[in-house]
Amino acid sequence: MKSRIIRIGKSHAIRTPKPLLEQTGLNGEVEVCADGNTLIIRPAAHPRAGWEAAFKEMAARGDDALLNGDVPSLSSWDEEEWEW
Repeated sequence: MKSRIIRIGKSHAIRTPKPLLEQTGLNGEVEVCADGNTLIIRPAAHPRAGWEAAFKEMAARGDDALLNGDVPSLSSWDEEEWEW
């Protein structure tokens, strides 16, 4: 399927035919990158995708404990109540 690169203001765009969008399921925000002379368009990755499952797995393995554990304070400053 052919398309044309068009000018929009100072930018350029490619009109993506509806059948291609329907076939790929792309909509909303996408990531575009170049690989040689090929443009790759894929769904935008969510920065924290998969974190919930990873945290649940860590908790199940017991890997979610604090690394420094019960380290005693080196001064009483941390223990005393602060006043402003």
